[in-house]
Amino acid sequence: MTKRKFRFDFWTVITIAIAVLFAIFLVYPLFSLFSSGFKDPETQKFTLDNFTRFFTKKYYYRTLGHSFLVSTCTTLIAVAIGAPMAYFTTVYELKGKGLVDVLIIISMLSPPFIGAYSWIMLGGRNGILTKLLSSIFGITAPSIYGFGGILLVLSLKLYPYIYMYTKGALKKVDASLSEAAESLGCSGIRKIFTVVLPLVTPTILAGSLLVFMNSLADFGTPMLIGEGYTVMPVLIYSEFISETGGQANFAAALAVIMVIITGAMFLGQKYVVNRKSFTMSSLRPIQAKKLKGISNLFLHAPIYVIVFLSIIPQLTVVYTSFKATRGAMFAEGFSLDSYRTIFRNLAKPILNTYLYGLVAIVVIIFLAMFIAYLTTRRKSKFTSLIDSMTMFPYIIPGSVLGITLLLAFNEKPLLLSGTAIIIIVAFTIRRLPYTLRSSAAILYQISPSMEEAAISLGDSPLRTFFKVTAVMMLPGVMSGAILSWITIINELSASVILYTGSTRTMSVAIYTEVIRASYGTAAALASILTLTTVASLMLFFKVSGKKEISL
Repeated sequence: MTKRKFRFDFWTVITIAIAVLFAIFLVYPLFSLFSSGFKDPETQKFTLDNFTRFFTKKYYYRTLGHSFLVSTCTTLIAVAIGAPMAYFTTVYELKGKGLVDVLIIISMLSPPFIGAYSWIMLGGRNGILTKLLSSIFGITAPSIYGFGGILLVLSLKLYPYIYMYTKGALKKVDASLSEAAESLGCSGIRKIFTVVLPLVTPTILAGSLLVFMNSLADFGTPMLIGEGYTVMPVLIYSEFISETGGQANFAAALAVIMVIITGAMFLGQKYVVNRKSFTMSSLRPIQAKKLKGISNLFLHAPIYVIVFLSIIPQLTVVYTSFKATRGAMFAEGFSLDSYRTIFRNLAKPILNTYLYGLVAIVVIIFLAMFIAYLTTRRKSKFTSLIDSMTMFPYIIPGSVLGITLLLAFNEKPLLLSGTAIIIIVAFTIRRLPYTLRSSAAILYQISPSMEEAAISLGDSPLRTFFKVTAVMMLPGVMSGAILSWITIINELSASVILYTGSTRTMSVAIYTEVIRASYGTAAALASILTLTTVASLMLFFKVSGKKEISL
């Protein structure tokens, strides 16, 4: 048996180049993070003092309990809302079903900190609903701040993940299974729990893990609406930005704890997807039935209410952006003053958002196409490792990623802190998975014979890739790239760690305006961000030919 000769060709160069990029911008920063977390701030010697400090002081370890409580409750509520909604909209006819799905997707893709800001506008101490209940009914509204507010915002933001996952699984359930159960005397609720639920449980579990990780990693919502209810991402941010003496090392230790937790959750998700899932072939998909009378009302009313509550943040920011202002406060009537102010004073963050986003998207597209090709056409243990590495930044909390990059690139020879490059790097490695997954999915549908035919006609492998393969991949690549773009322009948690005065993005500007209680300008910026998100989503539907997003 002869050994296969090593070939140093174009794809070998690309593989090495990608491995070097990930070594520099992911492996090295993570090493720097772990190294800093285990260092004494004064002597720079190895120590466990930073971790001992966290686990022995109630103020610190209590935040981890807060994070787990918020994440667990959010996940349970998201499942309780999303799974039944997915079932009822699949099994029964719903008027305006297409619009409902689009509104749910918009609420899912919008940043959660805009939800927090909107609910402050509605239910804060001087909120619209608070004043309305007080003046008309004499009712004191419950506080929107703290644990309850965080739970409200995150639940309405994240239940769409369960909805989309479960709905995708239900579309693959064959109707004959339900019919067989009914013929055996199993109907109604019993059929749901004995037939349908076991089939979609692996999918619900996978979606639940995603909800849990997203709520665990969220920074903007608890920072804006938590008001004393501190969670881990907020603690990490607070310890890092107020660094005096050894706080940077302590913040790094906190970040290490979060990396370990999210890494374990990531492995758990992979286990569920790879070990507990199974393939269903739906020869006869479930056909939606029409309900009549009171049953039809009970179907539509709760779904419409939930969707309305989900889309309230977007409606609120658009409405308040046109309110007249007097200084930082709202006044009677409507005006374009907030928009004039942002274009006069905050044009730089708007320009930065689109510029950094476009640069990151170009890099993401090339990386996604190359990595997808390597992991599908040139499979090896090494390319599989690269594929796993690309997914890891997706599950790292943004604030942790920001600290990781700052620790790694805060001195020569790679001094990137304070530059636009470090923000673009964060955008790229954090949002690459969307485009990568769509690129790999479409590549599996392209027969290798197309490439072989081009090579047999005299084209080189490199020329074949760009002339044939890349052109055929473009629809899938672009649909994924649009999703990456939407998440990039809405990114806050990494940007708020990495930005300087000249590199602020719209998300950071909205956050700082809300902190300053300048709600009019925050609303105007958030409206532009929301409009960009909606326009990008419409473009995704046009490019992909779909009316939904596969997760």
